[in-house]
Amino acid sequence: MVNRLKRLLPVVSGTLTLVLAGCGGGGNFADSGNGFEVKLLVGSALHHFCDEAAAQFNQTNPKLDSGEAFYMGCEAAGSGDVVERTVNLAQQLQQGAITPEAPEFPTIVSVDGEIYQNQLIYRMDQLYPGQNYIPAITDAPLLATSPMVFMVPSDLAPGLRNVDDLFSQLVTAKTHQDLDSSSPAQPVYYVHTAPTRSNSGLQTLVSQFASVSGKRPEDLTLDDVKQHQAAVQQIQTKITRYGKSTSTLAKSMVENGPFWASIGSVYESSVIAANTELPPGGTRYEAVYPKSTFTSNMRAIVPNAPWVNDQEKAAADQIVDYLQSPPAQAIATNLGLRPGAPGVALGSKFSSSFGVDPQASYDSYRPPAPEVAEAMLTTWSQVAKKSSLVVVVVDTSGSMEGNKLPSVQNTLKTYIDGLGPKDQVALIDFDSDIRQPVLVDGTPEGKARGLQFVASLQADGGTRLYDSALAARNWLSENLRANAINAVLILTDGEDSESGIGLDQLGQELSKSGFSSDQRIAFFTVGYGKEGDFNPQALEQIAQLNGGYYRKGDPATIAQLMADLQVEF
Repeated sequence: MVNRLKRLLPVVSGTLTLVLAGCGGGGNFADSGNGFEVKLLVGSALHHFCDEAAAQFNQTNPKLDSGEAFYMGCEAAGSGDVVERTVNLAQQLQQGAITPEAPEFPTIVSVDGEIYQNQLIYRMDQLYPGQNYIPAITDAPLLATSPMVFMVPSDLAPGLRNVDDLFSQLVTAKTHQDLDSSSPAQPVYYVHTAPTRSNSGLQTLVSQFASVSGKRPEDLTLDDVKQHQAAVQQIQTKITRYGKSTSTLAKSMVENGPFWASIGSVYESSVIAANTELPPGGTRYEAVYPKSTFTSNMRAIVPNAPWVNDQEKAAADQIVDYLQSPPAQAIATNLGLRPGAPGVALGSKFSSSFGVDPQASYDSYRPPAPEVAEAMLTTWSQVAKKSSLVVVVVDTSGSMEGNKLPSVQNTLKTYIDGLGPKDQVALIDFDSDIRQPVLVDGTPEGKARGLQFVASLQADGGTRLYDSALAARNWLSENLRANAINAVLILTDGEDSESGIGLDQLGQELSKSGFSSDQRIAFFTVGYGKEGDFNPQALEQIAQLNGGYYRKGDPATIAQLMADLQVEF
């Protein structure tokens, strides 16, 4: 067989190994099993479903009618990333850069809702007019659903259920009492994922336009987007931060509490997960169901395209049949997803004990026209998105010699190139000295200053990590950007060696500007290289004290990690 099926892999002691990427992350498809691999590239909401279902399916030792063995491998990414990757591969094929047998092509793709599925159809038809490589939405088998809801603390849920149209009220409301007179005068802090990367974020953005316009999504026009962008921008002013993963954002709500975010637009399954993993004494959350919302239909899409050959198509049919079978659907319901196949019971987690209503009733939205969704994404990026000011603190100590610094420089260049009109960055590098910030924005002049900064970096000296973190916070405190996301992002490869303060003192200082203060400065930290070279516990403590998070990177992963971090702001 002159195709990917030539890559037969050995059976090792009768066992199968399946490796999945983390939710929304890079990573690789599974690379071991019996026979040839059938690759699934799925949206992040199906990450754990795909993981568990693949493990069960592969234990059945599946084969084609010809007797040829195959196995199922998965990777999860944001739905926007699934579309981008699939379209980019098809474009490379069109340009002759790759062949249909290229191992990067997935056999089955899935996004977490029909708006992004519509975008995939639309963009593929632009590349290959009339070929219909991506099947129509109704021709793609349904795997699972999870309606978009408002995730809120239990004490605030009754008041929000009294609000007729929450998005339209969020245009002007500043406190929960503004939304409902019986609620406390607590500020509204709101979160949703970035619509450019995440399906839940795109569904949320479309719902906001539908709400403020008084039209259903499928009736919205390009003129409606222009007319109502100012109202959507007012909703966005309540944002604490964005993100690329719905589940991660929901977990952040639980970890940081209602004064970090009191309302989140998430999947119903995220509310179930939040209450499933609730720590002792933790805040309990409930789902508030809008009168109209997106059901988030997650479907199996098998392209009718040159990169899916007959053997792969036959194997994909077996996999899709299994994913719709009662055993696989039971996996979905246990994860808080509603079944895609009829006749499957919801399960015990669909109850008020987990913050959801098994009998929830709502009007299910349909997707807008693809060009209207594209216009919304453009408007969000250029106009409606909340502004940001991020201080990026870069360790240039002597330990950054070798391939570390060039890798970081390339990553910073990509970060700067990706700045939009709403983004501002202050770049600070440190070793034994802490240098003055270089201000960068999304203009050509601003990006030029940033690239000059990147080119000037040199590895030398010690590691004043704690001092530089405090210096960044102090500068940002004095230069807070009004009505914006203000944050510090620290990138280091070593332990603190020359600071005048310790970790405990730094923590005390940073708590004065965290989310219990009016400044609301978040901290994000990246440990670069081997964990033996830096202190991950210290970096995690710095981030968690201030509503952010810690991640580990290396030369192979730093570019993707920083791209994911950039989506937060």
